Amino acid sequence: MTKMKHTMKKKIVVLLVALGSSLPGIFAQDSSDTRIRDLTINPFFSTRIINSHSVEQPKKGEMEFRISHRFGQINGGAYELWGLDQATTHFSLEYNPIQRLTVGVGRSNYLKTFDGFVKLNVLHQQTGLKNIPLFVTYLASTEYHSIKTEIPDFNNAHRFNFTHQLLLARKFGDVLSVQLMPTLVHKNLVEDPGMNNNIPAVGFGGRVKVSKKVSINWDTYWVDHGDVPEDLEFFMPVAVGVDIKTGDHVFQIMLSNSLPMREAGFITETTGKEIHLGFNISRMFSVHY
Repeated sequence: MTKMKHTMKKKIVVLLVALGSSLPGIFAQDSSDTRIRDLTINPFFSTRIINSHSVEQPKKGEMEFRISHRFGQINGGAYELWGLDQATTHFSLEYNPIQRLTVGVGRSNYLKTFDGFVKLNVLHQQTGLKNIPLFVTYLASTEYHSIKTEIPDFNNAHRFNFTHQLLLARKFGDVLSVQLMPTLVHKNLVEDPGMNNNIPAVGFGGRVKVSKKVSINWDTYWVDHGDVPEDLEFFMPVAVGVDIKTGDHVFQIMLSNSLPMREAGFITETTGKEIHLGFNISRMFSVHY
């Protein structure tokens, strides 16, 4: 019996030594697989192109505080200080609780709007172990207009707008990134009873990287409003700007013909050709949990 126990102990020791010697090879193989999975990073400096969301997101456990500002009409002249006397503002908190998912809430003085969104990355551009040519991200947002109104038969449901977007982006080399944005906006209340509540749109945006910390950005949308009465006129939202990255901050300065800064607003409610100067400032914070 003693001899059998001694033999069994020797076998266990040999087995443990063999298993221990094999572990470095196992981990080395995993490391090798990771190295050949080449993820494309930083197609944009910021989570916004200008008005539009980009496919960028905060990292897991990061929170972004964002302030956006649009001044009045530049052609207001010296009396209005070329639009600087007026301002439309929006601020938001955006958080990434798990990898590839961002949730955010915000507030704007435009129609006293509260908003929230969910942003989920479905595919990440990469080569090597997997060959995926695009970033694909889904965005769903809701807006609630809390401004007082005297519209007849108005009820609380009329205050809501909803937007669904697919953000399809590709980074070409280190300089050029482009993004296509098929979009559907649903408005519970439209400007005229004959107009459609569901408004399809297609956005296009991108950036050209000028240096490690500077890029030139643009975004615009084609929008199908359906039958619009003659006394109403809508325009394609257009914005051109510059991104400047400084540490954990990204500063964006732009020219745009849109005052609203949420999806349903700037996509479907751009009503003028006037140009507005504006800026976005964002700051990332690490939140431990």
